[in-house]
Amino acid sequence: MKILGTLFIIIFCCSIAATAQQKAPGFITTDIDNFWLAYDKISSSKDSAAQYNYLNQLYLKKGSPGLKAIMEARDYTAKSYIDAINKYPLFWNSVRKNTLKAKDYAKVIATDVARMKKLYPELKPADVYFTIGALRTNGTTLNGKVLIGAELAMADQSMETKEFPSEYRHLKTFFDSNPIQDLGFLNVHEYVHTQQKTTIANNLLAQCTMEGVAEFLAVKATGKPSPSPAIAYGKANEGKIKAAFSLQMFNASNGFWLYNSAKNQFGIRDLGYYVGYAICEKYYEKAINKRLAIKKMIELDYNDSNALAKFVDQSGYFSESVQNMQNEYKRNIPRVIGIKQLKNHTDDVDPSITQLTIEFSTPMNKESRGFDFGPSAGRDKVLSVQNVVGFSEDGRSITIGVALLPGKDYELLLTERFMNTNFSPINPYLIAFRTASK
Repeated sequence: MKILGTLFIIIFCCSIAATAQQKAPGFITTDIDNFWLAYDKISSSKDSAAQYNYLNQLYLKKGSPGLKAIMEARDYTAKSYIDAINKYPLFWNSVRKNTLKAKDYAKVIATDVARMKKLYPELKPADVYFTIGALRTNGTTLNGKVLIGAELAMADQSMETKEFPSEYRHLKTFFDSNPIQDLGFLNVHEYVHTQQKTTIANNLLAQCTMEGVAEFLAVKATGKPSPSPAIAYGKANEGKIKAAFSLQMFNASNGFWLYNSAKNQFGIRDLGYYVGYAICEKYYEKAINKRLAIKKMIELDYNDSNALAKFVDQSGYFSESVQNMQNEYKRNIPRVIGIKQLKNHTDDVDPSITQLTIEFSTPMNKESRGFDFGPSAGRDKVLSVQNVVGFSEDGRSITIGVALLPGKDYELLLTERFMNTNFSPINPYLIAFRTASK
């Protein structure tokens, strides 16, 4: 076993020729060198066409499979890169030296991955790609590849952030934690994701559990505490977080719990990592066979609702069963209960109506709404929203302006972007009627 572990580390740490990158698991950093060649050329020109040409020729076209994968995973485009380069030159100059150290971390990362393999002997090899992104991820995975955005993952507290807009304010806090010191931890976290059945789960509980598995096992493998502020905050405020999460755990969207800086009552982002981590921690503590517990965590089908419920129930994290909580959640899904000015699905609506007030069963989130075409999808039946007057003070209704003609069919679909204050969405609701003829 020691011989196999040593061989794995040697293979992982070796520099791999471009022709061999597809054939064996490795540690690939060529994108970083290519990026800075392109960056220097782009920075030397004010001509936008020339800038795009430099980016394409020197970076994107020469990109590794990892660069192509991270662009797909985070929807990066050539414009994403050009905008980031032009807007934040002080930041790029501050992070450059760190990113060029990527090769120096190969042994550290390989050692931590080898430790993970001891915990989970079935661990399959995965290529690790260090790339440069456009400030939207420090690490992710796609198609079995570990993808590191070195411009974030290799940052530290010396990074220049004064150019950043408000939506990037969280990066200052992130950089102050010196993420470059936790590259081994990050890589184990992402490596675990390459072993799981999915990285996109059906609801918030499943997604948080999936992330929690990776975070918890990175702690077990590296022997280091999670660097995420959400974990420490969660341990200190478990009761409040559990109560809030219980109301939203079956939502299809992540809300403020994962991957964003949406405002919330806690003032901390990514608290879903803590919930998932805590579930795994309690599951592990209760398990008699620790190795089997790790195997079950990684191989769990997070989108199998019965398997997930059993796993979470066995952890004992919640005082009630997942099934009971889901039944309660379904009873409280917000509904459209009526339209003040007309009865839906009738054919004698007054065409002089200029406003519709849509009423809901519960107070709604005033920051979110969504309208779409009805099933006919024909322009001749579209009920056009002239203007949005707004939600009522109590959030139980919204008023919109409309313009109707006599003797005409109309359709308007209210989408899941209508959600209550717990971010639980409505089921899509079709407004359909015909106006009276004059």
